[in-house]
Amino acid sequence: MAGRYRQLMAEFTIAVPSDVLADLRSRLRNTRYTSPSASGWEAGTDPAYLRSLLDYWAHDFDWPAAEARLNGYPQYVERGLHFVHVRRDPTRPPVLLAHGWPSSFIEMLPLAELLDVDVVIPSLPGFLYSELPQGPATRASIAEAFHLLMTETLGYERYFAFGGDIGGVANSWLAAMHPEQLAGLHMIHGPFPADFDAEPITPEEQAFFDAEARYDELDAGYSEIMGTRPDTIAAALADSPAGLAAWIIDKYRAWSDCGGELESRFDKDTLCTILTLYWATECIGTSFRQYLDYPHNSPRPTITVPVAVTLSHEPGMAGFVRSIADRAASDIRHYSSPRRGGHFLAFEEPALIAGELGAFMRSVVDDGDAATLPTPGSTPPPPGHSER
Repeated sequence: MAGRYRQLMAEFTIAVPSDVLADLRSRLRNTRYTSPSASGWEAGTDPAYLRSLLDYWAHDFDWPAAEARLNGYPQYVERGLHFVHVRRDPTRPPVLLAHGWPSSFIEMLPLAELLDVDVVIPSLPGFLYSELPQGPATRASIAEAFHLLMTETLGYERYFAFGGDIGGVANSWLAAMHPEQLAGLHMIHGPFPADFDAEPITPEEQAFFDAEARYDELDAGYSEIMGTRPDTIAAALADSPAGLAAWIIDKYRAWSDCGGELESRFDKDTLCTILTLYWATECIGTSFRQYLDYPHNSPRPTITVPVAVTLSHEPGMAGFVRSIADRAASDIRHYSSPRRGGHFLAFEEPALIAGELGAFMRSVVDDGDAATLPTPGSTPPPPGHSER
């Protein structure tokens, strides 16, 4: 593996202009709040919590400090794709870490700190500083952008991929399109097959689909809007930091393993950092393209590369059964359900994922030698579909 840049590239530095920050604080201080429709979070983002978060964002949040921390990671923009590239060991295959929605590269930074190989964290096309592709934003087009980044831009011959949600499914397309160069795939949302025609659906599988349908009745409204009327909702969110915050933190609370206490997983500084990046880059509307263009996705072939699955603990994945993943992937080397850490699992439980991902990569590189994956709940070694 080369692990060297094919061409000289300048590092990218996050630098939000002062007038953008001043305008943001002004809008926050002049927020018009809605009256609650129900108690607490029952009807969406709790207006009382939103008020406290926006007050902190306007008066107490230290963006320059957050910006400096982020700029401590080497970042680049090449071929329209923004990415973090942490170089540690060019003698071993690196790993690409891919986030989903409504997330960002920030989700993967705690995990990157615990890995002892080269790490690449791209921002999804249309998110933050990454441009949208030409044509529909399909999972296959994202996968191809990732592959060009890893092979043509960074010069790696083989690499691993980890992710969940949109990024995880894009990585599964990497496995289907480039199995000779993708050494292995680690997912937090079990892969789904192109169809269920090979064998009849089992009672356990049907129970999962029924539970997922019941959950979607309560939670799918956001995706219906973003998939059918994205410009309508984006117009409101792009003009109002309060609306942007409400739209995003609703999902951070609902999908994380926080037991209803959002700040048990994401403190205000983390939330305000994510929100400031979304606001400053004006990317909320372009992040919706993944939903509008979803019908352009074609059925994905069976995944044949080595696969590890560490199931996230979130409502949309409750009851997911191993047999569904087995229909989609022919070489599952590891499958666990630790029952902790939700939709943003790499951020919520970085040590857990570092242990399982690191052991999976070592076992594949060692071609099945005695490397064992830690069991759920054990202490990991030191560093060294429901697609929303």
